[in-house]
Amino acid sequence: MSWLLLLDRESLVIEYRSFHNSDPPQLVALWHQAELGRGAAAGFTTDAFETLIFAQPYFDRDGLIVACDGSKIIGYAHAGFGANSDESALAYKSGVVCALIVHPQYRRRGVGRELMARAERYMNDRGVQTILAGPAEPNDPFYVGLYGGSQPCGFLDSDPDAAPFLAALGYERTTQWRVYQRDMNAQRDPMSFRLATHRRRTQLAIADRPNRETWWWLTRFGRVESLLFVLLPKEGGSPIGAVSVVGLDLYLQKWGERAVGLLDLEVNDEQRSEGYGQAILVEVCRRLKNELVTRIEAHALETDAASIGVLESSGFEQVDTGAVYRRT
Repeated sequence: MSWLLLLDRESLVIEYRSFHNSDPPQLVALWHQAELGRGAAAGFTTDAFETLIFAQPYFDRDGLIVACDGSKIIGYAHAGFGANSDESALAYKSGVVCALIVHPQYRRRGVGRELMARAERYMNDRGVQTILAGPAEPNDPFYVGLYGGSQPCGFLDSDPDAAPFLAALGYERTTQWRVYQRDMNAQRDPMSFRLATHRRRTQLAIADRPNRETWWWLTRFGRVESLLFVLLPKEGGSPIGAVSVVGLDLYLQKWGERAVGLLDLEVNDEQRSEGYGQAILVEVCRRLKNELVTRIEAHALETDAASIGVLESSGFEQVDTGAVYRRT
């Protein structure tokens, strides 16, 4: 057990330690008090943390460092690791700080800095070569369904304290993601001759298994409700493309509407640039609207012009930006 004396207007003694099994109720309460912005789920109970974080086969209590003022948890940092190239196991080349939260009343007292330093030490002790801040594929072991919307994409710009805090610690902004949403009550479906032709010649089918059924995918997205929509030729033949849909039930209280997320949009190589990506999205949106879904979210890498074009042409509008930060 280690101690740090912080002097402010009053003498403050903070204890830093690893996760205890009795911590979840206070960690959930802290999450809800921390004002993390539009991209953080809200209103959930400890069951969500148990399912999406603590039940992961690679959860390590030493990677979740809590800060306590007496018996009260007033902050925590959570570090982890991404997957290897075939997504069959963890890889320790890169470590990532997936969350760093300090109660608003304890900020600007050095608690966040100390939590980050201890998270970095935890990763360094396991031999990482690169330290990242902000979970995003392929380094997003935790918080799927809890932060980032359809999938973690670093720390969001709508989380107002993240960027200046990380910059002050010497982290530089690297990979960026655009966060898009489509308001199903406000946006009309796009119309074109090509879209009409694709709709006459294709049909949507639902598969009960993901395209990317790896250990890594199942440990994260397998813990939330998901469906795979597949676009098929009506006359028979191989699938043209597919997209996965994941439920965002934990955002119901934050956003006040029923929402889902899209991920892993794929079109066969020989049929790309023919408008099938847009056709899949438009048809999936129609199907989901019939199921009373009112908001759909999807992400695209800032450098992925093709995905950005497909989303924007399908009625999606950018609502946020996520960024991964790297220790310099």
